[in-house]
Parts: sequence; C-alpha cells; structure tokens
Amino acid sequence: MDLQLSGKTALVTGSNRGTGQAIASALAAEGARVVFHSNQPGDSATAAAEVANSEAVWGDLATAQGPAQVLQQLDDSVGSIDILVNNYGTAGRGSWQQSSPDDWIDMYQKNVLSAMSLIQGVSGAMKQKGWGRIIQLGTIGSHQPNSIMPHYYAAKGALATMSVSLTKELSCSGITVNTVSPGYIRTTELEAAFRQKAKKQGWGESWPEIEAAIVEHEFPNPCGRIAERQEVADLVAFLCSQRAGFINGQNIRIDGGAVAYV
Repeated sequence: MDLQLSGKTALVTGSNRGTGQAIASALAAEGARVVFHSNQPGDSATAAAEVANSEAVWGDLATAQGPAQVLQQLDDSVGSIDILVNNYGTAGRGSWQQSSPDDWIDMYQKNVLSAMSLIQGVSGAMKQKGWGRIIQLGTIGSHQPNSIMPHYYAAKGALATMSVSLTKELSCSGITVNTVSPGYIRTTELEAAFRQKAKKQGWGESWPEIEAAIVEHEFPNPCGRIAERQEVADLVAFLCSQRAGFINGQNIRIDGGAVAYV
C-alpha cells in the first residue's frame, strides 16, 4: 500500500532511539523527509545519519525553553513541516503520598506542554497548506490508570483530552489529530527491566518464557504477547498518510485487546 508520503516533511520528537526511531524510520521508508529529534545535542544527528533524506534537531523538551529551540532549528533547516509526531514523553516514579507538586508539574511539562508548544509552532503553516497530520503518543493508562505514578497518568490523560480539543479547533483545515495509545512495547529498556525481574521471579531466561510471564502476571491480553516497536510505527505511519484522511480525533489503542471495552 502506497501511503503517499513522498514530498511530506515530518518531525518525530524523541526519535534518536526506541519507538520514536522506529516511527521516524517507518515514515522515511514511505518517502517522507524526516527530522529526527533528541533532547541532547548529537544524539539525533547520529540517528539521522542512518537514514537518507533526513535532518536532525535537538532541544530539551523537559524544559520550557526546549520547544522554542526545536522550532528555531526547524525554521533554519527545513522550514515548515507537514507531519508532527509528538512521540517524546516520559514516565516517572511516584505515588499519591510521595509525589510533590513539582513532580506533577514536571510530568505535565514533559508529556503535555512540550507537545502543546510544538503544535502552536507548526500548526499555522499546516493550515496555510490546507494539509497536516498531528499524532500524539499516549498510553492505555489514560483509559485504565494505575494507582502508582498518578502524575504520569494524569498528564497522559490531559494529552488525550487536549488532542480532542485540538481536533475541533482545526476543523475543516485539512489537518487531522489522533492519539496512539500503546500498552507494553518491547523496547530495549523494557526488555532489560523484565529480564532482571525474571531472574528474581524465576520466569526463565529466554524472551518467549519471559514474555509469557509478563502476559500472565503483568499485562494480560488476548494476543498473548506485547507489541513490537515496528507495529506501533506502522500504525503511526498509516495515520500520517493520505489514506487515513477521515480518521480524526481518535484515541486508538494498540494493546492486543488488553483494555476490554467498546
């Protein structure tokens, strides 16, 4: 299927590694010009060096100043973009009793305000073109939050709500806005963490054994496994395409059926 992304320019935040890098590579494979981003200088340039027709920007989106830095570099290197994938975001340890107001504000900056600032910076040019795609990376925790990390789940819930509001703001502009909410994804960090846990719990040493235990004890779902990065990247690439032009304002779960409601 031709996703008709040739000639489009996409910024994927947090794309120097992990799921963000897989998303950026998927868009590049479909013909888009991709701008890789990292919070630290050099990291995005290293990732971009592996992909033809790509650029690199950096700016610490954990800070209030970071988005402006990214936007300035975009202006200097590629001008306007057609696709914004707000992949960057991070969880943080915490609880209702231990997380301070500063912890909550930190989660909001990283997961909501960084995305908001970039949207404000790029959506005007998208409206002038009459075409654009904005994708937010959320979590199924915005559907079914846990008691731990309440500040993180509150922030991701705000991101999903913000996206619906933005969809209405951009009505009839040619810009679509969607949230992609994964469950567990097999990233390097997640696999390393569960391999350590597997040693303590006696779950086995091979990944299939560990994954089966994850499904049994941590993440039950009808598919019986967790997502691969490429599966999330493929969904995002489709939503960025011309073929997804009538999918708008949605929060799409990619969780193997873990969240059981319609």
